[in-house]
Amino acid sequence: MTQPKFNQYVLRVLEAHPGERICSFEYEGKKYWLKQAETLQGAMRVLKPNPQLALEKEKLTLEHLASRSAPVPRIVQADKGYFVVEDVGVTVREWLILKSQDKPGMQQILNDSAAALAGLHSMGLAHGRPALRDISWQQGQVTFIDFEANQKGKDMLMQQIRDLLVYIHSLYRYMGPANEAITQAIASYRLAGGEAIWREAKSFLVSWQWLYLLLRPFRDIGGRDLKPIYWVLWHFRNIPL
Repeated sequence: MTQPKFNQYVLRVLEAHPGERICSFEYEGKKYWLKQAETLQGAMRVLKPNPQLALEKEKLTLEHLASRSAPVPRIVQADKGYFVVEDVGVTVREWLILKSQDKPGMQQILNDSAAALAGLHSMGLAHGRPALRDISWQQGQVTFIDFEANQKGKDMLMQQIRDLLVYIHSLYRYMGPANEAITQAIASYRLAGGEAIWREAKSFLVSWQWLYLLLRPFRDIGGRDLKPIYWVLWHFRNIPL
């Protein structure tokens, strides 16, 4: 990639997508994502925080994580109001559709994503919202996208517990009560260095287990956010130490 020509191409993409939060483009056979400060209209100017500041925080977060060798997209160009990252493949959420008929292949992707989350936690880091749509997988390589930028000063253990609960909730949200596949994925998390966090999460949920019986009638008919809460509680009640 010739940098000056690439930079010129990015400027043309910017001109074609003014104020668009995120868009993809290809250059010399490779896919990239352009992120820029969103142009807000009407009431959204009040409801959303400063878009320029949010974008800068996101960029600084990615740069910090990359300096720690975390599995995040690489920033290839940045300037005031935008930055460009390399494409890191299809998200785990999308793989669930693409590999709906390939259970062994999908299980490997789930196991890889869980192990990668344990690896991130072992580095003393947290994602903030590791739902399946925020985790990509490409030829065995897992990359985390859309980190929460405002994590400084927060208790890291609680962030990691929250990460694990969000991840398991997302598994049940998109897969339903596929307990065997999900149990295998969480076993991969535990074996890859996440055992201590898993146990902490189990202890944390002890005081919330009263919800288990309350939600039991809704385990099959509740909404897409309510049903997974029951199954998260089920997981920590039924999976042995």
